[in-house]
Amino acid sequence: MEVLEELKELGVDIEDGLKRLNKNEKLYKRLLGTFVKTMKANTISPDFDANNCTEAIEIAHAIKGTAGNLSITPVYEAYSEIVSLLRAGQTEEARTILKKIIPIQDEIIQCIEKYSV
Repeated sequence: MEVLEELKELGVDIEDGLKRLNKNEKLYKRLLGTFVKTMKANTISPDFDANNCTEAIEIAHAIKGTAGNLSITPVYEAYSEIVSLLRAGQTEEARTILKKIIPIQDEIIQCIEKYSV
């Protein structure tokens, strides 16, 4: 199996991601590497400070954008909801979603790294 097939099985919308890049598979794969770097540089722990969510909102927004550009749908949808919830002051609900998405995003990252994209 190859990286795009495996990512598709993990819920990534490969066709949409490629469409955004004029079907340039080489560029898409390179950008997957950028996604991994972004995820490793920008993490939110579920125990973020509920009294000061500014940094968590900024990080979640950056992850949402990166995931959305590549159509990494599970991550994009989760972080979209996390951003909305944090902005609405619903920190516990945001934590719940974050706890659910972390293992999924880790699996996606591991898949990309496995193929050394």
